[in-house]
Amino acid sequence: MTHRRLAAIMFTDTVGFSAAAESDESGALRRLGEQSELVRPVLEAFQGRKIKSTGDGFLVEFDSALRATECAIEIQRRLHDRRSQAHAVPMDVRIGIHVGDVEEADDDILGDAVNIAARVEPLADPGGICISGAVFDQVHDKISNTLERLPPTALKNLRYPIDLYRVTLPWWTPRPEPSSPPPSRLAVLPLANISPEAKDEYFADGLTEELISVLSQISGLRVIARTSVSQYKATSKPVPQIGRELGVASILEGSVRKSGNRLRITLQLIDAASQEHTWSETYDRDLDDIFAIQQDIAERTAATLKVRLVPAEREALRQRPTTNLGAYQLYLQGIRTLRRHREEARLHSAEEAAQLIRSFEEAIRLDPRFSQAYSRLADFLIGGSGPAIPRTEGNARARELVEKALELDPTSSDAHTARGDLAQYADRDWIRAETEFRKAIELNPSDSLAHFSYGMLLWRLQRFDEAVGSFRTAIELDPLDLFGRGWLSIIKLRMGDPSDAVALAEMELRHMPGNPFPHLLLSAVQYQTGGPEALRKELSLIGDVTTDPALRWMLFWRAVFRAEIGEPVEAQQLLARMEAISKKIPVSFADIAGLYLTLDQKEPAIALLVRDFESGDKLLSESYFWAHFDAVRDDPRFIGLLEKLGLPLTRPWTTPSVRLAMRGGRSVDPAR
Repeated sequence: MTHRRLAAIMFTDTVGFSAAAESDESGALRRLGEQSELVRPVLEAFQGRKIKSTGDGFLVEFDSALRATECAIEIQRRLHDRRSQAHAVPMDVRIGIHVGDVEEADDDILGDAVNIAARVEPLADPGGICISGAVFDQVHDKISNTLERLPPTALKNLRYPIDLYRVTLPWWTPRPEPSSPPPSRLAVLPLANISPEAKDEYFADGLTEELISVLSQISGLRVIARTSVSQYKATSKPVPQIGRELGVASILEGSVRKSGNRLRITLQLIDAASQEHTWSETYDRDLDDIFAIQQDIAERTAATLKVRLVPAEREALRQRPTTNLGAYQLYLQGIRTLRRHREEARLHSAEEAAQLIRSFEEAIRLDPRFSQAYSRLADFLIGGSGPAIPRTEGNARARELVEKALELDPTSSDAHTARGDLAQYADRDWIRAETEFRKAIELNPSDSLAHFSYGMLLWRLQRFDEAVGSFRTAIELDPLDLFGRGWLSIIKLRMGDPSDAVALAEMELRHMPGNPFPHLLLSAVQYQTGGPEALRKELSLIGDVTTDPALRWMLFWRAVFRAEIGEPVEAQQLLARMEAISKKIPVSFADIAGLYLTLDQKEPAIALLVRDFESGDKLLSESYFWAHFDAVRDDPRFIGLLEKLGLPLTRPWTTPSVRLAMRGGRSVDPAR
C-alpha cells in the first residue's frame, strides 16, 4: 500500500560548485565537506530528515513548514558568519522550500511537492531562500523576517504559475528602487453633451467610457476608472484640485455634439498642475469615423506624455470593435445604464434590467461578432441582478456569453475578468479564478475591476497581505469607488490593525457624507474592538435602509450588530423585515444562518448552511470568516462544509472578551 503524507521539502544547492570544481576540484570538494559539517547539526536541531545528497546540495524533509523555514534561515546565518571570517572563501547556497504530499519509495521520497521544491530552489538568490505560496500561508505570521512577494512564475510541467516569496535576511541591504519613472497617470473627465437632443447624452457618457477603455490598453498609462471620474460631471472644481483628488498628472476633458450622423468632438489634454493645454483638437467627422477618432486621441495622448506604444498596442488601437454603427450606439446605451447603477451601488429594477439586456442583445443581433457587447452583458448577469434575474439563470447565460466573447477576442480583459468572476462566485473554483484575474490584469493593468475582483478572491482565501496590494491598486485606479477603500478597511481590521481600519472608514465618510456605508464600516470596527455604546452610536447613524431593497445586506448587518450588543428583540424585528424583503429578492441562507447564530440558535443555522451548500449557492464562502460563525467554528459539520468548498480552516480575528462584554456577559454554548 502506498504511504503518502504531507511534508515540507527543502532543496539546497551550492552556487558555482561545478565551475569551482573544474578549476580546483580538491578545493571545491573540501569546501563542500565544510558546508556539510556546518549544515548537518542545523538539520538535526530543526528535526529535518536528510533524504539524500544531490552532489552539491541536499534533499531534506520536515514535518513542519515553519521548522523548514527556520532551519533555512539558520543555515544562511551560519554561512554568513563563516563568510565574515578573515580569509574565508565565499560559500553561497540557494535554498528552496515547498509543502505538499510526498510518497515514500524505499529510502527516497517522490511526488509533486518534491518536484516543485526542486524548481523553486534555483529561483532563490545566492545566499538566499525562496519559498512557495503554500509555505508562505503557514509561516508568514510566525517568523520575524519579511517575506517579499516575487512575480508569479510558471514552473516546468505545472499548468498554472505559482506564488513565490523571498525571505529577507537581516544582513542584506535593501534592493534599490527602480529608477524608471512611474507610469503616467491620466483621468478622462465625463465629456459634456452639447447635442441638440438631450436623449443623445448616452453617447457622450458611453464615449467617455470607451476612451477610458481604449487608453487603458496602453501599458505605459494608468487611467483612472469611470466610477471615480463620473463624480466630476458638470463640476466647477478647478483642474488642479481634480488632479490632486485623483492623483493624476494629466486630465483629458472636452465635449461631444451629435446631430444625426455628424459628430463634433472637442478635446484638450491638460497638465493638472500648471493647467497648460498640452494638446487640443476638434474633430468634425461623420459617425462612421468614431473609431478612427478614438485611435487618434489615444496615439496623440501617448505621444504627448512620452509613452511608447509597442507594436501590439498600436495594432490593438487600429481594431474596430464593430462594423455596425447601430450596434455600437446600442452598446453605448447599455454601458451607460450598467455604469450608472454600479456607481450608485444599487440594483436594477426589473424594467431597467430588461432595457439594459435588450440594448446589448440587439447590439449582438446586429453584429454577432461584437465581442465587447457579449462581455458587458455577461458582466451584468453574473450573480443575477436582484429581482430581475435569478442567480442560477444569470450565471448560466453569462457563461455562454463569456466563452463567445473570448472566442471572438482572446485578448479581452473584460471577458477574462468576467470568467474569473464566474469561477469565483458561481463555481467556487479558486485556482481558475486566480488564473483569469491575473490574465485580465496582464492584458490591462489599468483594469480596476480586475484588481478589485482579484482582491476579493485573495481576501476570501485569507491571503490578506496580497489582498491589501490588490485593493490598493484598485483604489489608485479608482480613488472614489464606493467599495474599494471599504473592503481594504475590513481587511485591515481582519489583520489586527483597527487604527488603519478606522482611518479608512473615516476617509469614506469624508468622501460620501450622508451615505450609510461608512457608518456600517465603523460599526464593523466597533463590533470587533469597541464597546456597546460606540457600536450603538454608529448604528444610529446608518438610518433606516430598508426602503431600498438593494441595501438589504446593510439590514442584515444591523441585525447582527443589534444581537451582539444584547438587543435580541430589535434583531428579531430586523430579521422579520429581511424575510419580507426576501419574498421579492433572494436572501442567502448563509446570511440568515449567521443571524441565527448571533441569536444563539445553532441548529437552525447549521441546517441553513447545509441548504446553502446543497442548493448550489455556496454563499458561505463569501461570509465564513465573519465573527458570527465563531459559535460553530469547531463544529465538524461546519468544518466539513469549509473543506468541501476548498477554504482555509484558520480561525478569524475575534476578540472574545470584548464581544462577551458587549453581549452582557452571555456566552454561547457550543453544544447548543
